[in-house]
Amino acid sequence: MNIRPATEADIQAICTLVNGFADQNLMLHRTPEQVRLALGDFLVAEMSGQVVGCGYIAYLSPELVELRSLAVAPELHGQGVGGQIVEALVAVARQRGLRQICALTMAPQFFEQQGFQVVDRWAISPKIWSECVYCPKFHVCDEVAVLKNLR
Repeated sequence: MNIRPATEADIQAICTLVNGFADQNLMLHRTPEQVRLALGDFLVAEMSGQVVGCGYIAYLSPELVELRSLAVAPELHGQGVGGQIVEALVAVARQRGLRQICALTMAPQFFEQQGFQVVDRWAISPKIWSECVYCPKFHVCDEVAVLKNLR
């Protein structure tokens, strides 16, 4: 398996992966335009020429990024693909000099295994005020906030 920066050719595969989980109400849908705008911050996991996983980091403040759209092909769950993507995105965030990386997740135990800690969602307030307030699930959010210090 190879973890690499996403390219224009990966946009449809990313959308297919992410939106498959979004259709199950497990993450937010992403349009090709949204993926294209964030393409420089996306990584993909590739196996035998196929994109089998993805994720990206989005800036919330000069020192905080959010890990978003972490998705792995269902047949590869539990095989370490997601962990490798998270590890690679954490490395990117460190290289960029960021202080913290966070995520909102329905699988906090997975992120705890990656060195994140469960925090109160208000601890990542730039996220809450920049995007979550527009989410239809804002007042009934079922996601858990996790945070990892990078320094």
